[in-house]
Amino acid sequence: MNFYSLNKQAPNVSFKDAVIKGIAPDRGLYFPESITPLPASFFENIESLSNVEIAFEAIKQFVSEEIPEDKLKAILATVLDFDFPVVEIDENTGTLELFHGPTMAFKDVGARFMANCLGYFSEGENKEVTVLVATSGDTGGAVANGFLGVKGINVVILYPSGKVSDIQERQLTTLGKNITALEVDGTFDDCQNMVKTAFLDNDLLSQMQLTSANSINVARWLPQLFYFLFAYKEARSKGKGKEIIFSVPSGNFGNICAGMMAQKLGMPVKQFVAATNVNDTVPQFMKTQEYNPKPSTATISNAMDVGDPSNFIRIRHLFKDNFENLSKNLSSYSFTDEETKKAMIQIYNNSNYAADPHGAVGYLGLKKYQEKEADTYGIFLETAHPVKFLDIVEDTIGKKIEIPAQITKVMDKEKVSIKIETYNELKDYLLAN
Repeated sequence: MNFYSLNKQAPNVSFKDAVIKGIAPDRGLYFPESITPLPASFFENIESLSNVEIAFEAIKQFVSEEIPEDKLKAILATVLDFDFPVVEIDENTGTLELFHGPTMAFKDVGARFMANCLGYFSEGENKEVTVLVATSGDTGGAVANGFLGVKGINVVILYPSGKVSDIQERQLTTLGKNITALEVDGTFDDCQNMVKTAFLDNDLLSQMQLTSANSINVARWLPQLFYFLFAYKEARSKGKGKEIIFSVPSGNFGNICAGMMAQKLGMPVKQFVAATNVNDTVPQFMKTQEYNPKPSTATISNAMDVGDPSNFIRIRHLFKDNFENLSKNLSSYSFTDEETKKAMIQIYNNSNYAADPHGAVGYLGLKKYQEKEADTYGIFLETAHPVKFLDIVEDTIGKKIEIPAQITKVMDKEKVSIKIETYNELKDYLLAN
């Protein structure tokens, strides 16, 4: 299968080339040329399948021409070696826990899948690849862990100074080896713009091979559809026959877009809810049909502090930019930090469950939708372990959070980062190294 640029001013490319390029020469995001739904029997019998079997059937049409099926199955077995439980919150609500991987964030799946794909593609190659990635929180740690020590791959992570949690920062600044952290004086949007600019810089591209591990990269984005299928498998019994709603805390909109890809593959779902913090570009679009990106605002759910979400164009493309069809499948609401904290307290008091701020925003979005569609089973995504936002969670719910082993191992390591302010400083660093 080939992939084409959504800007439609660049040649179509293979999956391998789409992964290595990251973004098309016309600055468009790559998108698969076709999406073939899975047979109805797949969903009818999904409870009899393992997670690796589910993932293989879902992804093979997009990558099997580039990666042999036996190798793809081996990659998936490596990537999916942890659990994705749906935990009951109340009778009509469950939370899909996506934090049981090595960096305790949902991005472990995409980062590990992409790292394994690039590792396979680079076998026997002499040319090094530099992975350039911007992070608003968890992407950096997941990418750093996924690519750590991968031969022929250097990773450069840009993150906004003072705008990620202490644990998130430690996960991306303490590994060393082939991982470098650049601390940017600015916002996530500034970091992301630097990355996008680098991919259009011919001086840079003539001297090095760049790719991105943000959700703009198809190998980071597509595998996120797996855990929606895993959740659907569980919800068939938990939901007692009710229609299923997914509420996704959304920043750059790659995760919810992957969920909607699972829907296009045939997964039965009534509605997706894109729940955001006060960075409400998409909720406003769903009200006005006008897309007006704006500078991001810092919140306690920092991974969603995105004013111009890159992947929303993929969602619009999925529905052929037909707003009526899009609105039948997507609702979007925004919430303040105060509302988020109240939700964290409510969830803990009612269910003895400690949600992180992002999960709490997802919970709020779900409950907002269920005000008009009560007879549904809703799943909100808990995208990171609450320990990654330790101070906020403990101060809000008044309870100490046990620190897991994945986190304790980075707590005493020394942070190493390089501070930059401008794109030229990024370019100079890349050319020098």
